[in-house]
Amino acid sequence: MKHLHLNAFVMPNGHHEAAWRHPSTDPRRAATLKHYVDIARTAERGKLDSLFLADGVALWGNVRYNSHTLFEPLTLLSALAGATERIGLIATASTTYNEPYHLARKFASLDHLSGGRAGWNIVTSAGEDEARNFNRDARPAHALRYERATEFVEVARKLWDSWEDDAAVIDKASGVYADTERIHPIDHNGPHFQVRGPLNIPRPVQGHPLLVQAGSSETGKEYAARFAEAVFTAQQTFAEGKAFYDDVKGRLAKHGRSPEEIKILPGISPILGRTEAEAKEREAELNALITPSYGVRQLSNMLDHDLTPYPLDGPLPDVGTFTEGAQSRFELVTGLARRENLTIRQLIERLAGGRGHRVFAGTATQVADQLEHWFTEGAADGFNVMPPTLPGGLEDFVDLVVPELQRRGLFRTEYTATTLRGHYGLARPVHRTAVKEHAA
Repeated sequence: MKHLHLNAFVMPNGHHEAAWRHPSTDPRRAATLKHYVDIARTAERGKLDSLFLADGVALWGNVRYNSHTLFEPLTLLSALAGATERIGLIATASTTYNEPYHLARKFASLDHLSGGRAGWNIVTSAGEDEARNFNRDARPAHALRYERATEFVEVARKLWDSWEDDAAVIDKASGVYADTERIHPIDHNGPHFQVRGPLNIPRPVQGHPLLVQAGSSETGKEYAARFAEAVFTAQQTFAEGKAFYDDVKGRLAKHGRSPEEIKILPGISPILGRTEAEAKEREAELNALITPSYGVRQLSNMLDHDLTPYPLDGPLPDVGTFTEGAQSRFELVTGLARRENLTIRQLIERLAGGRGHRVFAGTATQVADQLEHWFTEGAADGFNVMPPTLPGGLEDFVDLVVPELQRRGLFRTEYTATTLRGHYGLARPVHRTAVKEHAA
Protein backbone atom coordinates (compact mmCIF):
# COMPACT_ATOMS: atom_id res chain seq x y z
CA MET A 1 0.00 0.00 0.00
CA LYS A 2 1.22 3.48 -0.84
CA HIS A 3 2.18 5.58 2.17
CA LEU A 4 1.59 9.29 2.60
CA HIS A 5 4.43 11.68 3.48
CA LEU A 6 4.61 13.93 6.52
CA ASN A 7 6.80 16.99 6.97
CA ALA A 8 7.05 18.88 10.26
CA PHE A 9 7.00 22.63 9.59
CA VAL A 10 8.73 24.17 12.61
CA MET A 11 8.28 27.69 13.93
CA PRO A 12 9.88 28.69 17.26
CA ASN A 13 6.77 28.49 19.45
CA GLY A 14 4.26 27.04 16.98
CA HIS A 15 2.21 28.25 14.06
CA HIS A 16 -0.58 30.06 15.83
CA GLU A 17 0.38 33.72 15.97
CA ALA A 18 -0.44 33.81 19.70
CA ALA A 19 1.45 30.59 20.48
CA TRP A 20 4.18 32.46 22.33
CA ARG A 21 1.58 33.65 24.87
CA HIS A 22 0.18 30.18 25.51
CA PRO A 23 1.02 28.56 28.89
CA SER A 24 2.47 25.48 27.16
CA THR A 25 5.24 27.38 25.34
CA ASP A 26 8.47 29.00 26.51
CA PRO A 27 9.71 31.75 24.15
CA ARG A 28 13.03 31.95 25.98
CA ARG A 29 13.68 28.25 25.47
CA ALA A 30 12.82 28.73 21.79
CA ALA A 31 16.08 30.67 21.53
CA THR A 32 18.14 27.59 22.45
CA LEU A 33 19.49 24.69 20.42
CA LYS A 34 18.00 22.16 22.85
CA HIS A 35 14.48 23.34 21.99
CA TYR A 36 14.99 22.45 18.34
CA VAL A 37 16.88 19.24 19.10
CA ASP A 38 13.92 18.03 21.17
CA ILE A 39 11.48 18.95 18.38
CA ALA A 40 13.60 17.21 15.73
CA ARG A 41 13.89 14.06 17.82
CA THR A 42 10.13 14.03 18.39
CA ALA A 43 9.56 14.24 14.64
CA GLU A 44 12.09 11.48 14.06
CA ARG A 45 10.43 9.33 16.75
CA GLY A 46 7.25 9.68 14.70
CA LYS A 47 9.14 8.50 11.56
CA LEU A 48 8.26 11.73 9.74
CA ASP A 49 9.92 12.27 6.37
CA SER A 50 11.39 15.66 7.09
CA LEU A 51 11.71 18.79 9.19
CA PHE A 52 11.30 22.18 7.53
CA LEU A 53 12.40 25.66 8.59
CA ALA A 54 10.93 28.75 6.96
CA ASP A 55 12.99 31.92 6.69
CA GLY A 56 12.91 35.55 5.71
CA VAL A 57 15.71 38.07 5.55
CA ALA A 58 13.94 40.86 7.42
CA LEU A 59 12.30 41.32 10.80
CA TRP A 60 8.85 39.86 10.13
CA GLY A 61 5.63 41.48 11.26
CA ASN A 62 5.48 43.53 14.43
CA VAL A 63 7.94 42.09 16.92
CA ARG A 64 6.35 44.20 19.66
CA TYR A 65 3.46 41.72 19.70
CA ASN A 66 4.94 38.44 18.53
CA SER A 67 8.08 36.36 18.74
CA HIS A 68 10.32 36.08 15.72
CA THR A 69 12.13 33.29 13.92
CA LEU A 70 15.59 33.62 15.40
CA PHE A 71 18.02 31.37 13.59
CA GLU A 72 19.35 31.15 10.04
CA PRO A 73 18.03 27.75 8.96
CA LEU A 74 21.10 26.20 7.35
CA THR A 75 23.11 26.96 10.46
CA LEU A 76 20.47 25.42 12.71
CA LEU A 77 19.93 22.36 10.51
CA SER A 78 23.66 21.68 10.44
CA ALA A 79 23.51 21.44 14.22
CA LEU A 80 20.41 19.23 14.06
CA ALA A 81 22.16 16.92 11.60
CA GLY A 82 24.40 15.79 14.43
CA ALA A 83 21.48 15.28 16.82
CA THR A 84 19.36 13.12 14.48
CA GLU A 85 19.94 10.11 12.24
CA ARG A 86 17.19 9.69 9.66
CA ILE A 87 14.84 12.65 9.37
CA GLY A 88 15.21 14.96 6.37
CA LEU A 89 16.36 18.56 6.95
CA ILE A 90 14.82 21.21 4.66
CA ALA A 91 15.97 24.85 4.79
CA THR A 92 14.45 27.88 3.11
CA ALA A 93 16.86 30.05 1.13
CA SER A 94 16.20 32.95 -1.23
CA THR A 95 17.26 33.10 -4.86
CA THR A 96 16.80 36.88 -4.86
CA TYR A 97 19.29 37.76 -2.12
CA ASN A 98 21.94 35.05 -2.50
CA GLU A 99 24.41 33.89 -5.13
CA PRO A 100 24.26 30.38 -6.65
CA TYR A 101 27.79 29.37 -5.72
CA HIS A 102 27.24 30.35 -2.11
CA LEU A 103 23.99 28.38 -1.68
CA ALA A 104 25.09 25.38 -3.75
CA ARG A 105 28.09 25.02 -1.46
CA LYS A 106 26.01 25.41 1.72
CA PHE A 107 23.45 22.79 0.70
CA ALA A 108 26.17 20.40 -0.49
CA SER A 109 27.81 20.83 2.91
CA LEU A 110 24.56 20.09 4.78
CA ASP A 111 23.96 17.04 2.59
CA HIS A 112 27.40 15.64 3.41
CA LEU A 113 27.19 16.48 7.11
CA SER A 114 23.76 14.81 7.41
CA GLY A 115 24.54 11.75 5.30
CA GLY A 116 22.15 12.75 2.50
CA ARG A 117 19.24 14.42 4.27
CA ALA A 118 19.34 17.99 2.91
CA GLY A 119 16.50 19.77 1.12
CA TRP A 120 16.19 23.30 -0.24
CA ASN A 121 12.91 25.20 -0.11
CA ILE A 122 13.38 27.66 -2.97
CA VAL A 123 11.84 31.09 -2.39
CA THR A 124 12.03 34.33 -4.34
CA SER A 125 11.37 36.64 -1.33
CA ALA A 126 8.20 38.69 -1.73
CA GLY A 127 8.69 41.19 1.10
CA GLU A 128 9.53 44.84 0.58
CA ASP A 129 11.45 44.95 3.87
CA GLU A 130 13.73 42.20 2.62
CA ALA A 131 14.75 44.23 -0.42
CA ARG A 132 15.76 47.16 1.78
CA ASN A 133 18.21 44.95 3.64
CA PHE A 134 20.07 44.20 0.41
CA ASN A 135 20.90 47.59 -1.07
CA ARG A 136 17.58 47.97 -2.92
CA ASP A 137 14.76 50.46 -2.64
CA ALA A 138 12.08 47.93 -3.62
CA ARG A 139 11.70 44.23 -4.33
CA PRO A 140 12.10 43.10 -7.94
CA ALA A 141 8.90 42.42 -9.87
CA HIS A 142 7.30 38.99 -9.47
CA ALA A 143 8.19 37.85 -13.01
CA LEU A 144 11.78 39.05 -12.67
CA ARG A 145 12.21 37.22 -9.35
CA TYR A 146 11.14 33.95 -10.96
CA GLU A 147 13.33 34.59 -14.00
CA ARG A 148 16.33 34.95 -11.70
CA ALA A 149 15.23 31.92 -9.66
CA THR A 150 15.10 29.76 -12.80
CA GLU A 151 18.67 30.55 -13.75
CA PHE A 152 19.78 30.33 -10.11
CA VAL A 153 18.63 26.71 -9.76
CA GLU A 154 20.10 25.78 -13.14
CA VAL A 155 23.47 27.09 -11.97
CA ALA A 156 23.22 25.32 -8.60
CA ARG A 157 22.47 21.99 -10.27
CA LYS A 158 25.46 22.44 -12.60
CA LEU A 159 27.66 23.17 -9.58
CA TRP A 160 26.48 20.05 -7.75
CA ASP A 161 27.44 18.11 -10.88
CA SER A 162 30.84 19.83 -11.24
CA TRP A 163 32.35 16.84 -9.45
CA GLU A 164 31.61 13.41 -10.88
CA ASP A 165 30.56 10.83 -8.29
CA ASP A 166 33.93 9.06 -8.36
CA ALA A 167 36.13 12.17 -8.66
CA ALA A 168 37.48 11.82 -5.11
CA VAL A 169 39.65 8.69 -5.43
CA ILE A 170 41.55 9.21 -2.13
CA ASP A 171 44.45 6.92 -3.05
CA LYS A 172 47.03 7.20 -0.25
CA ALA A 173 49.50 4.88 -1.96
CA SER A 174 49.79 6.99 -5.12
CA GLY A 175 49.27 10.30 -3.37
CA VAL A 176 46.27 11.16 -5.57
CA TYR A 177 43.32 12.63 -3.70
CA ALA A 178 41.10 13.51 -6.67
CA ASP A 179 40.96 12.73 -10.37
CA THR A 180 40.95 16.23 -11.79
CA GLU A 181 39.72 14.90 -15.15
CA ARG A 182 36.44 14.24 -13.37
CA ILE A 183 36.10 17.75 -11.90
CA HIS A 184 34.69 20.28 -14.33
CA PRO A 185 34.26 24.05 -14.48
CA ILE A 186 30.67 24.87 -15.42
CA ASP A 187 31.49 28.11 -17.30
CA HIS A 188 27.96 29.44 -16.93
CA ASN A 189 27.30 32.78 -18.60
CA GLY A 190 23.69 33.94 -18.39
CA PRO A 191 21.63 37.12 -18.02
CA HIS A 192 21.82 37.06 -14.20
CA PHE A 193 24.90 35.01 -13.33
CA GLN A 194 28.42 34.38 -14.54
CA VAL A 195 29.85 31.41 -12.65
CA ARG A 196 32.99 29.51 -13.61
CA GLY A 197 33.04 26.72 -11.00
CA PRO A 198 33.71 24.00 -10.09
CA LEU A 199 32.31 23.72 -6.57
CA ASN A 200 34.94 23.31 -3.84
CA ILE A 201 33.19 20.31 -2.30
CA PRO A 202 32.45 16.88 -3.86
CA ARG A 203 29.06 16.00 -5.28
CA PRO A 204 26.35 15.78 -2.59
CA VAL A 205 25.45 12.38 -1.13
CA GLN A 206 22.00 12.64 -2.78
CA GLY A 207 23.47 13.91 -6.06
CA HIS A 208 21.34 17.02 -5.59
CA PRO A 209 19.59 18.04 -2.36
CA LEU A 210 15.82 17.65 -2.57
CA LEU A 211 14.26 20.69 -4.28
CA VAL A 212 11.13 22.09 -2.63
CA GLN A 213 8.93 24.98 -3.75
CA ALA A 214 6.07 26.78 -2.04
CA GLY A 215 4.64 29.35 -4.48
CA SER A 216 1.19 28.61 -5.87
CA SER A 217 0.79 31.50 -8.32
CA GLU A 218 0.57 30.67 -12.01
CA THR A 219 4.29 31.35 -12.37
CA GLY A 220 4.98 29.40 -9.19
CA LYS A 221 3.11 26.33 -10.41
CA GLU A 222 4.98 26.34 -13.68
CA TYR A 223 8.26 26.70 -11.80
CA ALA A 224 7.29 23.79 -9.55
CA ALA A 225 6.48 21.60 -12.53
CA ARG A 226 9.93 22.28 -13.96
CA PHE A 227 12.11 22.02 -10.85
CA ALA A 228 10.34 20.99 -7.63
CA GLU A 229 10.33 17.52 -6.13
CA ALA A 230 8.06 18.52 -3.25
CA VAL A 231 5.55 21.37 -3.11
CA PHE A 232 4.33 23.02 0.08
CA THR A 233 0.96 24.62 -0.63
CA ALA A 234 -1.91 26.31 1.20
CA GLN A 235 -5.37 25.04 0.27
CA GLN A 236 -8.48 25.72 2.37
CA THR A 237 -10.86 23.12 0.92
CA PHE A 238 -10.66 19.65 -0.58
CA ALA A 239 -11.95 20.98 -3.92
CA GLU A 240 -9.20 23.62 -4.02
CA GLY A 241 -6.61 21.04 -3.01
CA LYS A 242 -7.73 18.59 -5.68
CA ALA A 243 -7.70 21.29 -8.37
CA PHE A 244 -4.19 22.40 -7.40
CA TYR A 245 -2.94 18.79 -7.28
CA ASP A 246 -4.30 17.98 -10.73
CA ASP A 247 -3.05 21.28 -12.17
CA VAL A 248 0.57 20.84 -11.03
CA LYS A 249 0.73 17.13 -11.86
CA GLY A 250 -0.76 17.89 -15.27
CA ARG A 251 2.08 20.27 -16.11
CA LEU A 252 4.85 17.72 -15.63
CA ALA A 253 4.73 15.85 -18.94
CA LYS A 254 5.86 18.84 -21.00
CA HIS A 255 8.98 18.97 -18.83
CA GLY A 256 9.66 15.28 -19.37
CA ARG A 257 8.61 14.36 -15.85
CA SER A 258 6.14 11.84 -14.41
CA PRO A 259 3.56 12.51 -11.65
CA GLU A 260 5.57 10.35 -9.23
CA GLU A 261 8.49 12.77 -9.43
CA ILE A 262 6.78 15.47 -7.38
CA LYS A 263 5.04 15.28 -4.00
CA ILE A 264 2.22 17.72 -3.22
CA LEU A 265 2.04 18.52 0.52
CA PRO A 266 -0.73 20.89 1.63
CA GLY A 267 -0.32 22.55 5.00
CA ILE A 268 -2.52 21.60 7.94
CA SER A 269 -2.45 22.97 11.47
CA PRO A 270 -4.16 20.33 13.65
CA ILE A 271 -5.48 21.39 17.05
CA LEU A 272 -6.02 18.13 18.91
CA GLY A 273 -8.25 17.16 21.82
CA ARG A 274 -9.48 13.97 23.41
CA THR A 275 -12.94 15.04 22.23
CA GLU A 276 -14.02 17.44 19.51
CA ALA A 277 -15.32 19.81 22.19
CA GLU A 278 -11.93 19.84 23.93
CA ALA A 279 -10.19 20.57 20.61
CA LYS A 280 -12.55 23.48 19.93
CA GLU A 281 -11.89 24.80 23.43
CA ARG A 282 -8.14 24.72 22.76
CA GLU A 283 -8.66 26.58 19.51
CA ALA A 284 -10.76 29.24 21.26
CA GLU A 285 -8.14 29.52 24.01
CA LEU A 286 -5.45 30.29 21.43
CA ASN A 287 -7.64 32.73 19.51
CA ALA A 288 -8.42 34.61 22.71
CA LEU A 289 -4.70 35.45 22.95
CA ILE A 290 -4.60 37.19 19.55
CA THR A 291 -3.40 40.80 19.58
CA PRO A 292 -5.55 42.52 16.92
CA SER A 293 -2.95 45.18 16.04
CA TYR A 294 -0.46 42.42 15.23
CA GLY A 295 -3.01 40.61 13.08
CA VAL A 296 -3.79 43.81 11.15
CA ARG A 297 -0.09 44.29 10.42
CA GLN A 298 0.27 40.70 9.23
CA LEU A 299 -2.82 40.95 7.05
CA SER A 300 -1.62 44.26 5.60
CA ASN A 301 1.68 42.60 4.63
CA MET A 302 -0.09 39.66 3.01
CA LEU A 303 -2.30 41.94 0.93
CA ASP A 304 0.22 44.73 0.24
CA HIS A 305 -2.41 47.16 1.54
CA ASP A 306 -2.42 49.18 4.76
CA LEU A 307 -5.50 48.13 6.71
CA THR A 308 -4.84 50.11 9.90
CA PRO A 309 -7.31 52.93 9.02
CA TYR A 310 -10.23 50.49 8.64
CA PRO A 311 -12.54 49.27 11.46
CA LEU A 312 -11.81 45.77 12.74
CA ASP A 313 -15.48 44.84 12.62
CA GLY A 314 -16.00 46.19 9.13
CA PRO A 315 -15.54 44.33 5.83
CA LEU A 316 -12.24 43.96 4.05
CA PRO A 317 -11.86 47.05 1.84
CA ASP A 318 -11.07 46.96 -1.85
CA VAL A 319 -7.42 45.86 -2.02
CA GLY A 320 -7.31 45.40 -5.78
CA THR A 321 -6.75 42.17 -7.66
CA PHE A 322 -2.97 41.97 -7.97
CA THR A 323 0.23 42.22 -5.96
CA GLU A 324 3.91 42.02 -6.82
CA GLY A 325 4.30 40.17 -3.51
CA ALA A 326 3.03 36.67 -2.69
CA GLN A 327 0.34 36.33 -5.36
CA SER A 328 -1.12 32.95 -4.42
CA ARG A 329 -1.52 33.93 -0.76
CA PHE A 330 -3.14 37.23 -1.84
CA GLU A 331 -5.71 35.30 -3.89
CA LEU A 332 -6.35 32.79 -1.09
CA VAL A 333 -6.93 35.47 1.57
CA THR A 334 -9.11 37.76 -0.53
CA GLY A 335 -11.09 34.78 -1.80
CA LEU A 336 -11.70 33.55 1.75
CA ALA A 337 -12.85 37.00 2.91
CA ARG A 338 -15.26 37.46 -0.01
CA ARG A 339 -16.59 33.89 -0.01
CA GLU A 340 -17.48 33.92 3.68
CA ASN A 341 -18.18 37.65 3.99
CA LEU A 342 -15.68 38.01 6.85
CA THR A 343 -14.89 41.17 8.76
CA ILE A 344 -11.24 42.14 9.22
CA ARG A 345 -11.35 40.81 12.79
CA GLN A 346 -12.84 37.50 11.65
CA LEU A 347 -10.31 37.21 8.85
CA ILE A 348 -7.44 37.80 11.30
CA GLU A 349 -8.80 35.03 13.51
CA ARG A 350 -9.14 32.63 10.57
CA LEU A 351 -5.55 33.31 9.52
CA ALA A 352 -4.01 33.30 13.00
CA GLY A 353 -3.53 29.53 13.10
CA GLY A 354 -1.82 29.02 9.77
CA ARG A 355 -1.52 32.25 7.73
CA GLY A 356 -3.87 30.82 5.11
CA HIS A 357 -3.14 27.13 5.63
CA ARG A 358 -5.99 24.92 6.76
CA VAL A 359 -6.62 24.79 10.51
CA PHE A 360 -8.58 21.79 11.80
CA ALA A 361 -9.63 21.27 15.43
CA GLY A 362 -10.72 17.77 16.36
CA THR A 363 -9.75 14.38 17.74
CA ALA A 364 -6.87 12.28 16.42
CA THR A 365 -9.39 10.10 14.56
CA GLN A 366 -11.03 13.13 12.95
CA VAL A 367 -7.66 14.57 11.87
CA ALA A 368 -6.62 11.19 10.46
CA ASP A 369 -9.95 11.02 8.59
CA GLN A 370 -9.18 14.38 6.96
CA LEU A 371 -5.67 13.35 5.96
CA GLU A 372 -6.86 10.00 4.61
CA HIS A 373 -9.60 11.62 2.54
CA TRP A 374 -7.27 14.12 0.86
CA PHE A 375 -4.61 11.46 0.29
CA THR A 376 -6.78 8.63 -1.05
CA GLU A 377 -8.94 10.92 -3.21
CA GLY A 378 -6.01 12.53 -5.02
CA ALA A 379 -5.66 15.96 -3.42
CA ALA A 380 -2.34 15.31 -1.62
CA ASP A 381 0.67 13.01 -1.51
CA GLY A 382 1.12 13.91 2.14
CA PHE A 383 1.00 16.94 4.41
CA ASN A 384 3.05 19.80 5.75
CA VAL A 385 2.16 19.50 9.44
CA MET A 386 2.07 22.86 11.22
CA PRO A 387 1.69 22.37 14.99
CA PRO A 388 -0.19 25.30 16.57
CA THR A 389 2.15 25.22 19.58
CA LEU A 390 5.61 23.74 20.07
CA PRO A 391 6.78 21.43 21.36
CA GLY A 392 3.39 20.20 22.63
CA GLY A 393 1.48 20.37 19.35
CA LEU A 394 4.00 18.14 17.57
CA GLU A 395 4.12 15.71 20.50
CA ASP A 396 0.34 15.40 20.29
CA PHE A 397 0.49 14.73 16.55
CA VAL A 398 3.23 12.13 16.86
CA ASP A 399 1.65 10.38 19.84
CA LEU A 400 -1.98 10.46 18.68
CA VAL A 401 -2.34 10.97 14.91
CA VAL A 402 0.69 9.06 13.63
CA PRO A 403 -0.32 5.78 15.37
CA GLU A 404 -3.83 6.15 13.92
CA LEU A 405 -2.39 6.58 10.42
CA GLN A 406 -0.13 3.58 11.00
CA ARG A 407 -3.08 1.44 12.13
CA ARG A 408 -4.80 2.31 8.85
CA GLY A 409 -1.71 1.29 6.86
CA LEU A 410 -1.26 4.86 5.57
CA PHE A 411 2.13 5.66 7.12
CA ARG A 412 5.40 3.87 7.74
CA THR A 413 6.13 2.21 11.07
CA GLU A 414 9.91 2.29 10.50
CA TYR A 415 12.25 4.18 8.22
CA THR A 416 13.25 2.13 5.18
CA ALA A 417 15.70 4.66 3.71
CA THR A 418 18.61 6.72 4.99
CA THR A 419 18.29 9.77 2.71
CA LEU A 420 15.60 12.40 2.27
CA ARG A 421 15.15 11.36 -1.36
CA GLY A 422 14.73 7.81 -0.17
CA HIS A 423 11.97 8.82 2.27
CA TYR A 424 10.09 10.52 -0.56
CA GLY A 425 10.68 7.63 -2.97
CA LEU A 426 12.64 9.82 -5.37
CA ALA A 427 15.59 8.72 -7.48
CA ARG A 428 19.09 10.09 -7.06
CA PRO A 429 19.77 12.40 -10.05
CA VAL A 430 22.12 10.92 -12.61
CA HIS A 431 25.24 13.04 -13.10
CA ARG A 432 24.93 15.21 -16.20
CA THR A 433 28.10 13.71 -17.72
CA ALA A 434 26.52 10.24 -17.57
CA VAL A 435 23.33 11.64 -19.13
CA LYS A 436 25.33 13.11 -22.04
CA GLU A 437 27.30 9.89 -22.54
CA HIS A 438 24.06 7.86 -22.59
CA ALA A 439 22.51 10.26 -25.11
CA ALA A 440 25.55 9.97 -27.36
